[in-house]
Amino acid sequence: MKRSHLLAILLIAAAVGAILSTVADSSTYATFSIAAENPTSTYHVVGKLDKSQPQVYNPSVNADLFSFFMIDNDGMEKQVLLNRAKPQDFDKSEQIVVIGKQEGEVFVASDILMKCPSKYNNPKDQNPQQTM
Repeated sequence: MKRSHLLAILLIAAAVGAILSTVADSSTYATFSIAAENPTSTYHVVGKLDKSQPQVYNPSVNADLFSFFMIDNDGMEKQVLLNRAKPQDFDKSEQIVVIGKQEGEVFVASDILMKCPSKYNNPKDQNPQQTM
C-alpha cells in the first residue's frame, strides 16, 4: 500500500474516533423523572421557573450557588441547585433549560440557558386588547 493510502486510513479512523467520543459525551433533553432514573447521566431539562417558591442566592456565603424551583414540561417540580451565580434577568425568563444531573431529591445543574422575552416581539401580540 502507498503511504498516502495509509495516511488516509489513519485520518478516517481518527475522525471516526473523535465523532464517537463526542456522541458518547453528549447529553439529551429529558424530564426530571428521566433524570432521576439515571442519576449518572447528564441531561438538559426544559421547564419554567416556579415563582411561588423561594429563590436563594447569598453571594456573601457562596457566590457560586443559586437555588430555585423549576417545573418541567411534564409538570414535575424539583429544586435546582445551580453551581453558578444567579443569572441576570432570571425572573423575566419565559423558559429555562438546566444542564446537569439528579442527585438525591435535587437536580444539580452546572449550566443554565434562558429564553427571555424578546424586545423584537410585535407589541400587538403581547397585548391583544390594544387597538389602532
